[in-house]
Amino acid sequence: MDAPADRVLVNRVRQGEVEAYGDLVRRYQQSVFNVCYRVLRNRQDAEDLTQEALVRGFERLDTYDIDRPFGPWIHRIAANLSINVLRQRKQLLPLDEEREHHPGDEVPQPEKALMQAERKSDIHSALAELPPHYRAVVELRHFQDLNYEKIAETLGIPLNTAKSHLFRARRLLAQLLKIR
Repeated sequence: MDAPADRVLVNRVRQGEVEAYGDLVRRYQQSVFNVCYRVLRNRQDAEDLTQEALVRGFERLDTYDIDRPFGPWIHRIAANLSINVLRQRKQLLPLDEEREHHPGDEVPQPEKALMQAERKSDIHSALAELPPHYRAVVELRHFQDLNYEKIAETLGIPLNTAKSHLFRARRLLAQLLKIR
C-alpha cells in the first residue's frame, strides 16, 4: 500500500488525528535537518532547529495551504529559523562540504588534491562572508538543487527576488574569490 499523500496527512491532523503529523515528521525530518545544518554548520544547533521547525510547522499547520506542496513550506520554516539564529549571533558560518568523495572517483594526484583542498577552503571562507539571505539561496540552489521557483516558495520571497539574491550572491562570491 502506498504511503498517504502529504495533503491527506495534513487533513488528518487538522481533523484531530495528531499522530498523522508523525508521518510528516518522519518524511521530512532529514531534509529539514539538511537545510538547518547547511546554513548553521553546527550539528547540535541544526538538530535543535530541526525540532523547532517541525514543532512550529505543527503549531502553524492551520496556515499551510493544502493546495501547495508541504516540503517547501516546512523547509521555509527551517530556513527562516536558521537565518534568524545567524542574525541573532551576528556571525556567518561556512557551509558543509559540497561533494563527498565516492569509491570509484578518480583519485587526484597530491598536488591536484592540495590545490582542490585550498580552493574548497577559499570557497567555504567566501561563503561564510555572505549575508544570511544570500547564503540561504546558495544553499537551496547549489546544495539542495532547487530551481528558482522552489527557492522563492521555500523562502517565501518573490521569484524575482530569489533570482536577484542568487545573482548577487554569485557576484559577491566571485569578487571575494578574486581577492584570495
